Amino acid sequence: MRAARLIKMVLLLQSRPMMTAAELARELEVSERTVTRDAQALSEAGVPVYADRGRAGGYRLIGGYRTRLTGLARSEAEALFLSGLPGALREMGLQDAASAARLKVSAALLPSLRDASANAAQRFHLDAPGWYQEPRTPRLLPAMAEAVWGDRVAETRYGRPDREVERRLEPYGLVLKGGIWYVCARAQSGDVRVYRLDRFQEVTVTGEPFVRDEEFDLPGFWADRAAGFARSLLRMEAVLRLTPAGVRQLPRVTDPAAAREALARAAGPDARERVTLTLPMESVEVAYTQLLGMGAEVEVLSPPELREMLAGTAHRMSELYGAPDGPASQR
Repeated sequence: MRAARLIKMVLLLQSRPMMTAAELARELEVSERTVTRDAQALSEAGVPVYADRGRAGGYRLIGGYRTRLTGLARSEAEALFLSGLPGALREMGLQDAASAARLKVSAALLPSLRDASANAAQRFHLDAPGWYQEPRTPRLLPAMAEAVWGDRVAETRYGRPDREVERRLEPYGLVLKGGIWYVCARAQSGDVRVYRLDRFQEVTVTGEPFVRDEEFDLPGFWADRAAGFARSLLRMEAVLRLTPAGVRQLPRVTDPAAAREALARAAGPDARERVTLTLPMESVEVAYTQLLGMGAEVEVLSPPELREMLAGTAHRMSELYGAPDGPASQR
């Protein structure tokens, strides 16, 4: 533990011209007294740590000293590629490895480039969860992340809607989608399947390694499964008549791909520049929620129950707000 801290202290001093005891204590998560003792230990070991006394003083390396302790461990190198995702790193338990990797890379850079990491961090940040959603970190995410990074078999208990099942999985990769964590894992059947992390009741990482399929492409696999899943939800069809404004709004309130395909096959426009199309949708209830926000820019022709739901809401809103005054009410 102390050896790792001493190495980190050297790398910190190598990456900056000077650091105060308070700054070092904050970075190393120790007291200033411990910083003083560590600096003395480094000096006795031959590392030229020099202490400048006074209000503007601090610690620095002298004589152009450069450490060779900048080689990245495998875990640090892998975490470095995720350094733009601080929240995900923290949730997977990889923040320490990423911090060490960034520090080693910074120490190895030329002095003129050492602010590159800070500059990038201030210019890009990924906030994965959607608006109005409270992000939740699955309790067993760190364990599953350990299995993924180590290519280790995981013995699991998974909660299905009707019962819990035991699964022996080879976890290939993790996906964070809309604030929800998923794992893509090969099951005993040989198929790679997608599991929600928050539905696991137990994850035990075994010491048994598995051989990863080198041709497996996580982004491509996820894109195919996500598209297929979205299409599988579209179990009913609605016939709609849209104004030009409704045509522009439709891909923003429903499945974009389905909306674009339906618009490409749409009939019209009619004399009032409206187009008529058949759109696959998830259910009457979901269609009602999605189309309600389009107001008078969409008219539902079928199914009848969806038209009746929207008509009933329109009637109640008319009673609530009353008919508008003036010439507009005569149109």
